[in-house]
Amino acid sequence: MRSKTLVLAAIVTLTAGLAGPAAVSAAGPRLEDARPCAHDARFTCSTLTVPLDHHGRTPGTLKLQVATANNANAAKGVLLFLTGGPGQPGVPLSTQLFDRMPEVFADHRLVMIDQRGTGANALDCPDLQAEVGGSDIEPPTREAVTRCAAALGDKARFHGSDATVADLDLLRRALGVPTMVVDGVSYGSFTASRYAVAHPGNVSKLVLDSVLPHHATADQSLYLQALKATARVLRDACAEPSVCGSDPAEDLAWLVRNRDPAAGVALFDMIVTYEFVDPSYRDPSAMGTDLITALRTARGGDTTKLDSLLRDLASGGDPLTSFSAGLHAATLCADMRFPWGDAETPGLAREPLLALAEKRLSARDTWPFSPAVATGVGFVRTCLPWPVVPASSNPGGKLPDIPVLLLNGDRDLSTPMEWAYTEAEAAPRGKVVIVEGAAHSIQNREPGVAGRKAVAEFLAEA
Repeated sequence: MRSKTLVLAAIVTLTAGLAGPAAVSAAGPRLEDARPCAHDARFTCSTLTVPLDHHGRTPGTLKLQVATANNANAAKGVLLFLTGGPGQPGVPLSTQLFDRMPEVFADHRLVMIDQRGTGANALDCPDLQAEVGGSDIEPPTREAVTRCAAALGDKARFHGSDATVADLDLLRRALGVPTMVVDGVSYGSFTASRYAVAHPGNVSKLVLDSVLPHHATADQSLYLQALKATARVLRDACAEPSVCGSDPAEDLAWLVRNRDPAAGVALFDMIVTYEFVDPSYRDPSAMGTDLITALRTARGGDTTKLDSLLRDLASGGDPLTSFSAGLHAATLCADMRFPWGDAETPGLAREPLLALAEKRLSARDTWPFSPAVATGVGFVRTCLPWPVVPASSNPGGKLPDIPVLLLNGDRDLSTPMEWAYTEAEAAPRGKVVIVEGAAHSIQNREPGVAGRKAVAEFLAEA
């Protein structure tokens, strides 16, 4: 579930549209202040007002920005694109999606929203922003986390995915549509599935791209599947060791165990970032060197190439306008489950339970990385000192009995394809499509067309 500014996004498709921003009734949610979008004249920009607290116990509202494509009479209705991360705004990315999938948007009306905590409502934590940006893996300092939590104060607890799901249904009502096809990319796949679970009667189809299973587990926060998938991905990139001169998984395992103990997390963060630059992992033109060569030469004693990649692909510093690290932390810490439990676990109990979890991990659970890498990733190190707050719901069980397309790249380490198969077990009518040679975020970034073609065909089916 990578959340770099360049990548993460989620799509929600609605099956009917209105002639323009409108309300269901005078008393219901409305899209207001309609005007042509400054960034693209093919869209109308409006504002959706939502309660800060959907339970009504804390007063206040948020004004979320919405962009709706002007083809209001599209044959298959509205397609709402929700960005992921969590932390990205949606409105600025509408042009990219519209142009990437013209065959889809000929029949669907694209709608995008700046989810709460992003865009004009971005949660601002400057130290956290500088240290980790949108990375799930780079560990922030405890000081940056505690300063962020103190700056956000009580409002942090209103930014879990439960609140976003409630916002989405207000948007559906404001658009005046009865049902939706929900399409989520990366963390957006989590939100999309959660919406379907919460409002099964409002969803006709699901497309889950770069899948994060909707039922949160401690294994996800430890990134165990992605750690283990790294060996598969690197070996597949070589086809056979003779092509690359050595076994890249063995090279990586050796480096993790023979460099500074903290280097393992930095290596994992860099490799997951690298996939966005070069999903082949072998193209030297991408960064001046390729990852496979850098691992091999570093094991041989020359760390120049590897050090260059670690430096050039270091996380942090994403502009607040394109990614909110504060929202990322507030949402993840409420939504995810950890070795110590959830966001309501007392702080004093968390460290001992995390240490116990690391002791119980075997080398096989994390190879070619180490158990210390699993407990050192940003998911864990951000939420370990996060204040006790109400935990988001964590529904298990099946998705609704509707068509579900699960789409993943086989080179994806941010949300490895193993997660897609896990979520498929919860989809009674699920279909898995693995795009060979592709990394994270198929609909936004796939170099070829196979994945987007699969989406178009799925949405065109009756």
